[in-house]
Amino acid sequence: MDTHDSTFPLIISVDDHTVEPASVWQDRLPGKYRGVGPRIVRAPVKEMTFLGGRFKPVMGQPGDDGPVGDWWVYEDLRRPLTRLDTAVGYDRDEIRLEVITYEQMRPGSYDVTERLADMDVNHVQSALCFPTFPRFCGQTFTEAKDHELGLLCVRAYNDWMVEEWCGPDARGRLIPLPLIPLWDADLAAAEVRRNAARGVRAVAFSEIPPFLGLPSIHTDDWDPFLAACDETGTVVAMHIGSSSRMPSTSADAPPAVGSTITYANCCFSMVDWLMSGKFEQFPNLKVMYAEGQIGWIPYILERADVVWEENRGWGGVADKVHRPPSELFAEHVYGCFFDDAFGLRNLDSIGVGNVLYETDYPHSDSTWPKSREVGEAQMGHLEPDVVERIVRGNAIELLGLTAEGLWPGGGGAR
Repeated sequence: MDTHDSTFPLIISVDDHTVEPASVWQDRLPGKYRGVGPRIVRAPVKEMTFLGGRFKPVMGQPGDDGPVGDWWVYEDLRRPLTRLDTAVGYDRDEIRLEVITYEQMRPGSYDVTERLADMDVNHVQSALCFPTFPRFCGQTFTEAKDHELGLLCVRAYNDWMVEEWCGPDARGRLIPLPLIPLWDADLAAAEVRRNAARGVRAVAFSEIPPFLGLPSIHTDDWDPFLAACDETGTVVAMHIGSSSRMPSTSADAPPAVGSTITYANCCFSMVDWLMSGKFEQFPNLKVMYAEGQIGWIPYILERADVVWEENRGWGGVADKVHRPPSELFAEHVYGCFFDDAFGLRNLDSIGVGNVLYETDYPHSDSTWPKSREVGEAQMGHLEPDVVERIVRGNAIELLGLTAEGLWPGGGGAR
């Protein structure tokens, strides 16, 4: 464990990422599915664009000209590993949208022992990791044609996440984040309970389900899933982009536009939840927004309260939202940030208990290996007990970690 001479608390990052090893599904799917289940193929790229918030790669054939990378192949899907999946260790100006192989990425992206070593370098004790190939809430399996296979893939990923990625070698320092079969709320509820029974206290979900062709949270379609989360104390974790539609302004807007406004889906989603009545229907429900930053939250809470106070009659929420949205936020919602000096200067308008820290390893936005230095610079005006809560205390309470900041189900948290 890192022993830097610093009073800054050891970080619990609530938003890092794993790049799944090539064997995850091949090792766990029934034999008849291995030929069609997710598998890695090395091939050149024919074309690849990322405009207007849409990522469009086209795989070439063996022998074609073009850079060669490792591609996930699953049904009709061809999805390459890219430098944006694992950019840490590279100079910012050298990071491009390009295909890569496993050998060309930092081993901590997919190897537990190497990940812990990179966490040590970055003053990080524990980390919750979102997926890569399944996408941030399992959209890959939701969009697949064969949902019987999709369900097996979801369960296989969750077993790998709990038993291997967060298994004994992780010593309690990696915190599991399973997926659900988004196409069936009853199956989703069963998967929440299956994982809760082995100590898991978080699950990935979409920030805006209708963008995936799924029901909104204003319906009762999700109630079985939400009831399972409410009963088991499972946090609903929503990452930017978990609606498969990153914010943008036009089909030809460069990625820099979307990257600047990535918080927008979190903003829209939070208003959805605050005006849905679900927090009153499920009083133990908690939601968190990974990589959404926090500086935008005070105004939205102010505006939501005004709308609720003045317009709830014709606004369609008077019969289900009986308290000011800001009160519901304080009890149910957590904002996550890795670099937000403005939000930290306005912490009183957000709530010390509603903010979590993250490092976003190994993505291009990551503050690795200087997450401690970034935190020290941006939190220098705060009292030590406030810094402690933001950097680790709130995460320990929310995710049911031990007092030492470890996942109780991990090999080193006994």
